[in-house]
Amino acid sequence: MNIQRIFLATGLLVAGIVAVGAALQNRARAQPTLLWQDVAVVSRGQAIYEEYCASCHGATMAGQPDWRERRADGRLPAPPHDETGHTWHHPDDVLFALTKFGPAAMVGGGYESDMPAFLGVLSDDDIAAALAYIKSTWAPEVRDAHDEINRRAAER
Repeated sequence: MNIQRIFLATGLLVAGIVAVGAALQNRARAQPTLLWQDVAVVSRGQAIYEEYCASCHGATMAGQPDWRERRADGRLPAPPHDETGHTWHHPDDVLFALTKFGPAAMVGGGYESDMPAFLGVLSDDDIAAALAYIKSTWAPEVRDAHDEINRRAAER
C-alpha cells in the first residue's frame, strides 16, 4: 500500500514538473524579443508595417487625428506608434497579444475596435518583426523607458 502511494506521489510530481515546464515554455513563446537592432528583422518589419498597419496608423506612425477622442460609433481612432502615442507604454508581450488577438479579444466585455486580430494573417515572427520596426524608430530614451517597462513586467 505504501509503495502505491509513493508511485502515485512520484507520478503527480513528474506531471507537475512537466506542466510547469510547458507553461514556462509557452510564456517564453508568448513574449517575443523585439530585435529592433537587427537590420534584417527591422527591414522585414517595415515591409509588414507598410502593408498591414500604415493604412490606419500612418506611414510615419502618427496615427489618426484625435486618436484619444471616441468617434460617433464609439470607437477610438488608431493611435500613433511614434513617441507621442502610448505604444511604448506597454510591455512587448502586451503589444504582441494586442496585435495577434486584437484589442476586442484582449479587452473583452463587448469592446469594439477597428483593429483586427492578425492571428492567421501574420506569423508570430511577422508580428515581432513589425513591432521591432516600430521600436527601432523611437528615440534612445524612449526605447530605454520601454526596456524598463519590459523589465518590470518580467518581474511579475
